[in-house]
Order: sequence, then C-alpha cells, then structure tokens
Amino acid sequence: MRASCAPECPPPVHSWTESLAPIPQNPVTQATASIIVNNVIKQFGCFAALLGVTAEFDAGQFHAVLGENGAGKTTLLRALAGLAQPTRGEISIFGKSPREACREIGYMAHPSLLYDEMSGMENLRYFARLYGIAGDRRCEEVIRAVGLDPELTRTVGQYSQGMRQRMSLARAILHDPSVLLLDEPFSNVDVHSARAMAALLKGMRDAGKTVFVITHQALLLESVADEFVWMHAGQIVDRTASLARSAGSAGDVQ
Repeated sequence: MRASCAPECPPPVHSWTESLAPIPQNPVTQATASIIVNNVIKQFGCFAALLGVTAEFDAGQFHAVLGENGAGKTTLLRALAGLAQPTRGEISIFGKSPREACREIGYMAHPSLLYDEMSGMENLRYFARLYGIAGDRRCEEVIRAVGLDPELTRTVGQYSQGMRQRMSLARAILHDPSVLLLDEPFSNVDVHSARAMAALLKGMRDAGKTVFVITHQALLLESVADEFVWMHAGQIVDRTASLARSAGSAGDVQ
C-alpha cells in the first residue's frame, strides 16, 4: 500500500489531551518525592560540562531549564536520565539512582530515537513491548494525545520535523513516567503545535508528573512552568518563578 502524502494538518488544541489516561502503577510516596543533585561534576576529557551542580527539585513541578549553548543543560538532563554517569557527585530520583528509577523516567532527546522505516504506530508497538504494555490502546492514546493519527501509514522517515518531534514526545510518555525529561521538544515545531505540546505537558504536571524542559523558546512556558532554572558554564546560576532574572546573576543566558 502506498503511504499517504497528505499535508500535516494539526487538530484543535483541546484534542491533544482528551483521550490520554494514566497507566495504573505504584504511586510515588511523599517521603521520597524529590529529585536531588549533589555536587555533580561531569568531565569529558579536560572539559567539564557540569561544575559541581547541587540542587533539589520538588516532585510534581514543571522546571524549565534555560541557558546558552554549552551551558550544561543537556548534560544535566542526560545525567538525570541515567545516560551520563557523573564523574563525581550523586543524583537521587525518588530515593533511587537514575538507572534504578529508569522505569519512572521518560526521556526525549535531540534525535527522535524512532525507526524511520516504520510507521508511528509500529514504532510505539515496539517500545510498548519493551515496557510490557499489551495491546494497541495505550499506543493509540498517546499518538492522539500529541495530535497525530494512529491510522497514518506513512513511515516516520517521511514525517515532517514537527511530526517527528510530536511522535518522539509520544514515545517518551508511552509508559506513563513519573518524570519527564525533554530536550528542546519545541524545536522545528509550528507555533500552534508548540503551544498544544506545552498545554499537554502542563496537564501532565497537573496530574502529578515532574517535568523538565530544556528550551530556547522560554516564552512558550511563561504561564506553564513553576520555575525557570538558569544555567551558565556548567552551573545553575539562578532559579526564578518567572522569566525575570535576579539582580547580579552570572552569565548572559537566553
């Protein structure tokens, strides 16, 4: 069957979240409801991407991570995801190491981590099996939640960049993680879809998820994020409740 080449037509914003439901699982207890980063240093040879980062993040909050290129944002997110082992220091996710807590983490990187020769539905069926999720219902729910059609037979390799971003988000939320770590999810996404993605993430935060988003499009999150985490030269230099910076903060971050 020939793949459809119909142009992408984003649906109304309200359709993104109407069919998304949580997967029953053990709730995170309040006693361990925090993410702790303790004096984390990450070196690549002689270059230090993180320079003694120490911070505690409340669970069930939306954290927007901002800073110029090379500030250490992606390295911090990869360390939280258990994909970059700190050279020194420790990270605790709900009382566990990131690798021990991997089932509770959804990660969206710059690469989509999708298979180009498969359709979106085929990709999610594959990842669903890895997570022990039976049937197609959850796959269909998350595809609809990001504004795409589960019946679309076009391979991911034929998707626009915006569609790839949305399908990558669907993959990240497929297993209903407690923590979402998203690196530039709005990159190459049209304004309508980016706002709908932000609304979906806000709804997940409201449902108790802990959300971290790296972005250079901070205005999209001005009324969504609970705090803005400002990074510069491998360190967290400020944390604010709005896009306004504290007086005397180091670095010219975006």
